[in-house]
Amino acid sequence: MSIIHYIIDIARKCHVKRRPMLGLLFMLVLILASCASIGTPDGGRYDEEPPKVLYCTPENRSVGANNKKISIWFDEYIKLENANEKVTVSPPQVEAPNIRADGKRVRVDLYDDLLPNTTYTVDFSDAISDNNEGNPLGLYTYSFSTGETIDTMEVSGVVLNAADLEPIKGIMVGVYPADSTFADSLFRTRALPRVGRTNGSGEFTVKGLANGRYRAFALQDMDANYTFSQKNEVIAFDTATFTTSNRPDLRPDTVWVDTVHYEKIRMVPYIHYYPDDIVLLAFLESGQDRHLLKQERLTPEKMTFYFTAPSDELPVVEGLNFDANALYCEHSEHNDTITYWIPDTTVAYMDTLSMRFTYMDTDTLGRLVSRTDTLDMAARNTHAKLEKERLKKIEEWQKDREKQAKKNKTPLKDEPNPYEVVFLEASIRPSGAIDPNQNVTYRFDEPIARVDTTKLHFYQKVDSNLVDVPYLFLPDSLNPRVYTLYAEWMPNTVYQMVCDSLAFTSVMGKSTKALKNDFRVRSLDDYGTIFLKLTNIGLRDGDVAYVELLDKGGKPQNRVPVNDSRADFFYIKPGDYYLRLFVDCNDNGMWDTGNYDAQLQPEDVYYFPKPISVKAKWDMEQAWNVRGIKRNLQKPKAITKQKPDKKKNTKDRNRERDEQRASERERNRRR
Repeated sequence: MSIIHYIIDIARKCHVKRRPMLGLLFMLVLILASCASIGTPDGGRYDEEPPKVLYCTPENRSVGANNKKISIWFDEYIKLENANEKVTVSPPQVEAPNIRADGKRVRVDLYDDLLPNTTYTVDFSDAISDNNEGNPLGLYTYSFSTGETIDTMEVSGVVLNAADLEPIKGIMVGVYPADSTFADSLFRTRALPRVGRTNGSGEFTVKGLANGRYRAFALQDMDANYTFSQKNEVIAFDTATFTTSNRPDLRPDTVWVDTVHYEKIRMVPYIHYYPDDIVLLAFLESGQDRHLLKQERLTPEKMTFYFTAPSDELPVVEGLNFDANALYCEHSEHNDTITYWIPDTTVAYMDTLSMRFTYMDTDTLGRLVSRTDTLDMAARNTHAKLEKERLKKIEEWQKDREKQAKKNKTPLKDEPNPYEVVFLEASIRPSGAIDPNQNVTYRFDEPIARVDTTKLHFYQKVDSNLVDVPYLFLPDSLNPRVYTLYAEWMPNTVYQMVCDSLAFTSVMGKSTKALKNDFRVRSLDDYGTIFLKLTNIGLRDGDVAYVELLDKGGKPQNRVPVNDSRADFFYIKPGDYYLRLFVDCNDNGMWDTGNYDAQLQPEDVYYFPKPISVKAKWDMEQAWNVRGIKRNLQKPKAITKQKPDKKKNTKDRNRERDEQRASERERNRRR
């Protein structure tokens, strides 16, 4: 029964009962309720047209302008998205301009004095869209000149992270005129005169340039002064110069019927500005300011100090209420994390340790100098608190044993208390199956003071027998907690490492319990091999190069040096991999960053542009022209973490709605 028939039926019943007014009122309420009920509105057509600029004051591309208040009027209400991030004003303003949407217009208020004979540009990127449907205006730039002519040249390119060729989003890019008065110190002393900002793909455009010769720079401006003034600012610079130019050009424009079929491809004329392929490699200089970041004493037995940068020198500790000679110092490779262990329990039991702590610190002039602080280090967890927690665990363990014995109706077992003696723990990697070219690492919770080698036994399993075989068990040169087991691993063979109890003793006096671990070396049939033939690396005398094998997440799994233009990887598990090469100019075995004052670029990094598929029992030969394609096109998209900005797409919504309605009509017809 339809809603109308239902209402009429109720009204008739009311009339029969001699309540005509009540029936009429009930019918009216139902009609109003049905009209106000929430349902799926049919709706009209979506607005798919972006807002249109009607006029500007001052007029866009006007000359002789001196008005610092700019208004851009549109044919509909608009909104401005992330103006602080997306809108760029050139020349850069000392006092930030006020940029906002106001109904059907965008208002820009400049507060700095206007420079004479200067072109000003306000690059809105894709920040402007209509208020109702969000249709984007597209890339829009407003400009005017305070002189008699206006500069219209543009340059564009991309900014990549020099270490891994990741596009850098939101970094500022600018240019300086490269005339005869140019000095390399200009980047530090004079604000960038024309700037742009990179998008999610690392792409940038600097607009409003006069025709001429320039050099390009990138700057992650931490103090908003448009100069390279702080060590913690990411920068890029190009020692090469370029000359601006333009010419008429054509670009294809596809007219689509729907998302699958197109009607035609038309060629649209436009002005092409050059250069459009600048590649800037951004980096953070080494030698960052060094300061004591924080210090902590989480447990009574150790205290740790964290620094913001490395140092060649270790700190000096002078105990004021304890003997500092009792401390054991554990430090990271570059001395930016220092841990002092306290083996002497009389010192560790002290609630607060007072000391003079002398370390290398960066002063206000940027020099590394000695500094001494007086510190009081109180333990966050005292011995009394830790002992209370241990006794509580013993009590809970005892209750669990009694409960289990009562449940099983068995006598209480005589077993050692796991909380009575605290053993030194070790993590062993890898465990189980290993590769023939892999060694085993033992990592302990505390630095090792001594190893009883008579308690170490290494065997090869032959049938059901254990046969002694040669091995080496050596400490890591940088980390006193790490030891490595070296052996001549035979494929498809099982080995066993046995460490008797008390084999390892830490600086805190803890010892290990008995350890027994089996290691199965995989068969050669489980692996593939990659043979790389490299060309066009561009090595100079003294340069060496390394190729890294990366997993699906872009993390290095193996690294080999390039010898005679070859790099070979053995014992590779089946799967997809990626390749990265870096040029080691100083032959120190690691990638090094650049330095602006020395005009030193970071060491070159290259990517093979597609994945390498490795299969078991396959040998793969792969040629690689290292510099065959541009750097910004090398890194595969699958391992590029910085993704392009999502395109604002409000088109085709009418078509999608029409298709949905047609489907609904077809379903209703079939019913």
